[in-house]
Parts: sequence; C-alpha cells; structure tokens
Amino acid sequence: MSDLRSDSGSGPGSDPGGLERDLRAAVRGAVDLSVTARALHTMDASNYRRVPAAVVAPHDADDVAAALDVCRRRGVPVVARGAGTSIAGQATGVGVVLDFTRRMNRIVSLDPEARTAVVQPGVILDDLRAAAAPYGLTFGPDPSTHSRCTLGGMIGNNSCGSHSVAWGTTADNVRSLSVISGRGDTLRLGQGWAGAPEGLRPLIDDHLALLRTGYPDLPRRISGYALDALLPERGPDLARAFCGSEGTLGLVTEAAVRLVEAPRARALAVLGYADESAAAEAAAGLLTHGPLTVEGMAADLVRGAGPRESVLPRGGAWLFVETGGESPAEARARAETIVRAADVLDAVVVDDPAGQRALWRVREDASGTATRIADDIADDIAHGSGDASGRGRGRGLGKEAWPGWEDCAVPPARLGAYLRDFRALLAEHGLRGTPYGHFGDGCIHVRIDFDLITPEGVARFRRFSEELADVVVAHGGSLSGEHGDGQARAELLPKMYGPELVALFARVKDVWDPDGLLNPGMLVRPAPLDTNLRFTPLPREPVDVVFGYPGDGGDFAAAVRRCVGVAKCRTAKVASPTGVMCPSFRATGEEEHSTRGRARLLHEMLAGEVVTDGWRSTEVRDALDLCLSCKGCRSDCPVGVDMATYKAEFLHHHYEGRRRPAAHYAMGWLPRWLRFVAATRTAPVLNALARIGPLAALGKRLGGIAPERSIPPVAPRTLRQWWRGRPKGGSRTASVVLWPDTFTDHLSPSVGRAAVRVLEDAGLTVALPPGGVCCGLTYVSTGQLDRARAVLRATLDRVAPLLAAGTPVVVLEPSCAAALRTDLVELLGADPRAHRLAASVRTFAQALEELAPRWRPPHVGRPAVGQTHCHQHAVLGDAAERRLRAKAGIEGELSGGCCGLAGNFGFEQGHYEVSVTCAEEQLLPSVRRAPDDAVVLADGFSCRTQLEQLAGVRGWHLAEVLAGALERTGRDESPGQKGPSWVGRKVPFRKDRNGS
Repeated sequence: MSDLRSDSGSGPGSDPGGLERDLRAAVRGAVDLSVTARALHTMDASNYRRVPAAVVAPHDADDVAAALDVCRRRGVPVVARGAGTSIAGQATGVGVVLDFTRRMNRIVSLDPEARTAVVQPGVILDDLRAAAAPYGLTFGPDPSTHSRCTLGGMIGNNSCGSHSVAWGTTADNVRSLSVISGRGDTLRLGQGWAGAPEGLRPLIDDHLALLRTGYPDLPRRISGYALDALLPERGPDLARAFCGSEGTLGLVTEAAVRLVEAPRARALAVLGYADESAAAEAAAGLLTHGPLTVEGMAADLVRGAGPRESVLPRGGAWLFVETGGESPAEARARAETIVRAADVLDAVVVDDPAGQRALWRVREDASGTATRIADDIADDIAHGSGDASGRGRGRGLGKEAWPGWEDCAVPPARLGAYLRDFRALLAEHGLRGTPYGHFGDGCIHVRIDFDLITPEGVARFRRFSEELADVVVAHGGSLSGEHGDGQARAELLPKMYGPELVALFARVKDVWDPDGLLNPGMLVRPAPLDTNLRFTPLPREPVDVVFGYPGDGGDFAAAVRRCVGVAKCRTAKVASPTGVMCPSFRATGEEEHSTRGRARLLHEMLAGEVVTDGWRSTEVRDALDLCLSCKGCRSDCPVGVDMATYKAEFLHHHYEGRRRPAAHYAMGWLPRWLRFVAATRTAPVLNALARIGPLAALGKRLGGIAPERSIPPVAPRTLRQWWRGRPKGGSRTASVVLWPDTFTDHLSPSVGRAAVRVLEDAGLTVALPPGGVCCGLTYVSTGQLDRARAVLRATLDRVAPLLAAGTPVVVLEPSCAAALRTDLVELLGADPRAHRLAASVRTFAQALEELAPRWRPPHVGRPAVGQTHCHQHAVLGDAAERRLRAKAGIEGELSGGCCGLAGNFGFEQGHYEVSVTCAEEQLLPSVRRAPDDAVVLADGFSCRTQLEQLAGVRGWHLAEVLAGALERTGRDESPGQKGPSWVGRKVPFRKDRNGS
C-alpha cells in the first residue's frame, strides 16, 4: 500500500501540467488549476489549511470514477468537498478537490408515499427540505448550516443538528448509498453485506468481540468508523457504517434517504436558568416529554441579538425546547406541559412562526458570533457566572476564538458534570469559551480563544486538547458529537477507543482504499492536530493599511481572519426577509463572489504562497470587482466581516501610483464634477447632450459607464441654490442641520425640499452646513482613500462650529449617512471631530422621532413596497423608519437584498448583468406584484435610479411621501415649498430590451 499522506501546506507539484492534461482528457466537468480556484479551496470552516493541486467539478458518477483513475495513476490524493463548512479540516487537502456543489446537485427523485428521496451529493439540505415540504415531509437532521451544507457533506460527517433528539443523525436517515471506492469500484451499500469491498466481512468477523465492547453508548457518538453497525446481532448495515467516514473510504455519488413527517405546527418553550450548568443538568429530564429539540445557549450569544428583550425570559442561560402537534393549540399545550415540568427561573412559550425563526437565527449564527469574545464579558463566560446583559454580541474588539473542540458529546445525564470539569480545565489553561449546543443529546459546541499564531499558543492548544480528550473519555463521551474528527481530533482517538480498535480502523481503511488515495491525513493515520494551521503563513507584523479597523486592533490580517468559513454568505436566498448578504454570490453562484470566497483570497494574498503578487493581485481584484460594496456582510455575517471596507482598502493599494479605470475618475470624482456643473450652471446643456445618442455613447465609453445605462439628469437648480433663494424666517438657532449630500443636492433636490418641509412641520428649525462638505463616499467606494481623507478633513474643518454646538445632522441619503457613521471614523479615527460628527448623524426618521416626539405625521393610508437601502440595513438600522411609516398609515414590509445599482457599481462597464440580476431577486418582483395604489419607497438615489431605468417606476423617499401627504391634507405649507402632486402613483411599466 502506498502512503499519500502529506503534512505540509503545499500540494503535489511534480507535474501540474500533466495532471491538468490528464484530467481534462478524462473528465467532462470543470477542471481548474488556477490560482483563484486553488486559493478558494485551501480552507474549510476549521483551523486548518492545505493548498490543493486542482479543483474538479465532476459532471456525474462517471466523471468521479475518471478523476479517481487519473489521480490513482499519478499518486495524487483526492478530497470530496461540499459547501466547505466542516470544522475539523476534513474538507481540505493537497491533491485534487472534488467540488460536488456545482454539477452533481440534483434531487433525482422524491417518493412521498415511501417517504424517501434520491439525491446527488451536492444537493443543499434546504433544497431537499423545500422539495419535501409540499408533502408534509422533511429531512430530519438539520445542522445550523442547513441553508448551504450538502447531503454529501452530511453523510461524510454524519451530521446531526438540533432535531436529532427526535429524528437522529444522518446515519439514522440513510437508506442506501452509491459509492466509488478508492480502487474505482462502484458499490451499492445498504442493509446487509451486499456491495462490501472484498475482505471487509472477514476482517469484521475476526474482531466481533472488540466491536461489541469498544464503543461508548451515547446518541452523539460520531468519532471513528461506525464498525459496530456491522455486528451480526444488529443486522449489518453497510450504509450506516459508511456514514461519518469523512471521504476516507469512498466517494458518494448518490444517496437514498428517509424523509420524516414534519409537524403541522410547532411551539417553542424558552426556559431560563441561572447558568449553562443548571440548564445542562435539566436537559436530560425533559426528554421523556418527547420534544423535537432541546437546545442550550448562554447569555452572551443572545444578548443584543434582536429578539432578546421582547422574548427571552430571565436567566443567564436558556433551553430552547421545541414541540410539535397537529394544530397550534396542541403544540402549545405540549410546550406548556414542559414548562410546568421544568424547574426554571422563568419561562415563555413562543408560538408565532416569526418569533421562533428570529430565535433560531440567533442559535444558528452562534458558530460565528462565538468567534469573538468581548474582553469585558469573557471572564464571566469562562466561569459560567450568568448574566452578560447589555454587553453586545462580541463583534468588536475582543479575543478571537476558534473551533477545534467544537462538538464533544457525553451522555446527556453527565452533561452538567462534564461542563463543570470543562470550565475548570479552561481556567487552568487561562482559556475562555462559551458552551452552547444540543444539550438534549449531551453535545456541546464551544469556540475557545486559543492563540494559534505563536509557538507558545500552539503548544498550549496541544496540551489543552490532550487533557480535554481525557476529560471527555472519563465522562464516557465521544471526541466528536457532530462534525467528525478530521485532523482536529483524530490524533486523539486512541484515548477514546484504545490502540487495538484504532488499528482496526486503519485496516478497514486499507480494505476500502488500499492506495491511501482518499482524504489522507484524516481520521486514520492522521496529521498531528497542531500542524497545517491556517494562521501559520500570515504575516506576524500588522500590514500597513489606511482604514483603522478599530474592531480588530488596527490589524488588517485580524480583520481578514474574522471569516471562519461558516458560509452564511453562500446561500441561494437571503437568510431573512430583510437580509442583504451576499447579492453577488446569489447572482453568479460562484464561490469567488461570496464574502467567504473574497476573504479566502485576501487571506491567501497575505499568506503569499498561492497568491504571490500581494496588493497587485489580479485574482483578488477580479473577485472583488463584483462586490457591490452593499455592506450587507457587516451586519448579516455572524462575525461582522466588512467586505466593502476590505475592497476599498485593496483598491487603494492595487492602484497606488498607477492609472485607474475610467469609472474611478468619472464616478469616484462625481462630487467634483457636479459642483463644477452647478457653479457654471450648465446642467441644462449637459442634460441635452446626454439625450443625443452618439454623444451619450461616446461619453459613457470614455467614462467607463455601461452602455446599457442612461445617464441620470442633473437638477437645473441644486438644493443649495433653492435654499439660498428661499425666504428666511428669522434667526432662530437651528434644531437640525440638513446634510446636502451630493446625490440630494445635485441629482434629486426634491428630496431635500420635501425633508425641509416635513422637518419644519414638526417644529424643527433647519440649517444647511457651509458649502463644500462631503462624506467622501464615492472616493471610498472606488478605493481613492487618500483623496477621501483629504475631503473628510476639509469637511470637518467646515463643520467644526456645528460640532461644537452639538447640533444633530440629518442625512437623507442612507449611503452617505453610513459613510459618516463608519468610514469617517475608520479613516480619521485619531481626530475627535470625526467621532463627534459620526455621533451626530441621524436619518430622517431618527431625527423626527428623537427631536419631535410629539409630532404626528400626516396620514398617508396606502400600502408600500420597495426595498430598505442596504447601507441602512447594515449600518443604521431601520427601526425608526418602520415606526414612522406605521404612524403615517403606510402599510406593508419593504424587501431585503440590494437594488443592484449600489452607487457606482451598476453603472460600471461589465456590471450591468449582475446589477439587473440583483434587482430581479426581490426589488423588481415586489414592485410588479404591488397594488396600483401602492407607494414605491426608495430612500436611496441608487434604488430610485434602478427602479426608473429597469422598470419605469418612480420611487420616492419617505420625506417626499410625507411632504405630499401634508399638501393633500392641507397642513400649513412653508413658504416657497410644494410637495409632489401625489407621490404614491406608479408610472406604468414599460417593456424594454431586458423584458422588465
């Protein structure tokens, strides 16, 4: 048997050209040896990193066999990969990565009568669940990554999820598997010995006594090979035994799985306890009531996460116990029975679906939120000392925390005692972490603040791992209770199983894969747990950057490290109705256009091994090119990755000292050009020229603007010019300063005029700041950061008197308000004036709510459609806007996502198709479905422009809607102002070349 293990971070490099040639000749699917493809697949969601030689997206099972044959002849390892969300390193490798998500992702059949489905390995779990839902069925196992994890990955890891107390692990729900062994044999595995590779049955028969005594008895025993499923008294089940083998025995090409009946109604009993130990000790006693889930989490994972204040009962930790029933009343009655049976500090039953979804999102995001332990609560967390109220989710500056001991499991009755020993070991090593997870199954997730960068920290990581393995075994537990052993725990399996059973694992591996081809270094003959760490190649000294990265101690590498690979950005639909992240991935479906993919490329740029040309990298530039800078990841990513900022930073360095794309000058310098037009009063001339086809086409080509776009008209009279000509009403001290952003001032001054009217109706005195103020947004979005800082410094000089007076600043354009709130302080953090200006920024609705709390808006009384601006969602929040709309009788929810224009993005050459695709995801369909009397709301200039250009629909800022209602209802009008005649009427749709 040849041994293809490699403990280094670099892949086989003897003949990459020959490997590529052979693969292309043999495989019909995609073969990719590019820098981008290899960089994107160096990591999964674990602490480990390996550089593959090639990435193959097989077309079908024949392709899988052909790729294996090429690799076997060349001695190149093979790694199967789904969504890359494994946390033990088993989805990384140095040979050929088989990406099943791109081609082999079909639901082959679904039989509701038999309650089975046949799927390919790249099928996403939520897609299977959606297909089964019309029949009242579902697939039972549901990891928190259900929106992006694949069935093949779940089979490889024997994944479980929160409903395992009711429906078991993946192995419990697999009927049969089509598998290709390491030698290329196609096998059909099910119950019985049919399909077993030659030599497996005699090997098992020779070790029956060992298999009968060598396994702990607990529901979440995932570690090692499940060879006890082959015992004769259990009825040998080859499919069950194969589950959890982490791609080391064979490659799944098709799976027949069991579907279960989904409850018609569900209720959620939320039980409050003093700390997680008390919750853990109570969990096992609730299982007799037949719950669907018994999940536990501590205070810091829930505080400040949205539903906490209105839903969660008192306590420092909670059990989330879900019940089902044929009706809402039956589900609620079962939940109330559990509340009565539980000894709790406090409890509440949540039976509305929206409230339940909000709470489950908190739990599903925990693997990300737990990676940042805020310094002020970490000690309390480590010692289980209860409440961490009001201290946030740890997204800012705090200790980084990592997987590695993410999912140990013990018998549920031992969970409380295990947690006490676990916390004691953490304290002994000076480490901190927050337990949460599947308390009903005795399975605990935790991210720990290991130092995986310095030699001393890595040595402590090893010592802790060895000692914790002893603790787990002492409690009769499993080193892995959900995500598999991979490299993180496989080295320690002898502590759990003993050397004789681990040696049997190796012999079984050799039967299935005698050449050692499949996923070497995992589970059997493992690489040491402290090698191949993904942080090793990163620079030790801080990188010279422009942004301050205050949440990461000023360290760009730390900012990039935020991405731990949970891949919430890699979903076909937004995670919530109002979510945004990641529109470019949803438009293209390509990993490099996800937040995670871009973070991986930046990581490799810093590492310098695969991406070797640093800030000049064309691979990183091209991946970032389709980033809309929507900032959705800043709020929707569980760890707060801010790819818009990283993109601006990269563009600054990439083009430093070099000529930029024409669009950076045409649109990045937009404030300068528009001020020139206003000063020369040439707007009518410019607008006339833009209507002349050949001249407009030439101008767009020279300016790097997409030919499909129309150039928005410039207002003949700016907001400032209107303001100067408006009768003044005395010399009262200003209540608010209205910020004349570039878009409002020069392109849609009607929004500013409407805002003045409404603010004055609310009794506020409005002033405009001195000329020349600018938030710097267009310079930031194009990476012209030196220019952005200069503009912002000049702005701070001009508004210094306003800052001294503490006057609130109302910013009507959400993207400009977000820039003043975030980019300003991250670019000029050393200037206290920057912090004062950022703190003074209010949105239109926030200003009315805060400064005129007794004012009642005019009654609009119409439904609304439209989209919450992506920057508003990510940075500012829209709670005040929701309340203002409700007071005005504007009904309906705005959609999430991104309009797709996103400032300069949708205007740039090469971006039009993606821009339209983003708009067609939510915004345009919601407007098309709207009733004729609906108000189309769009506070952002980009959103309004996208609506006008793609759908022929006039979108309105909320200020315009209220100003129009003031006119209609006859409330006193300020001199010289007039609202739109009726702002709610939609322009009829037009058919254009895009079919919109």
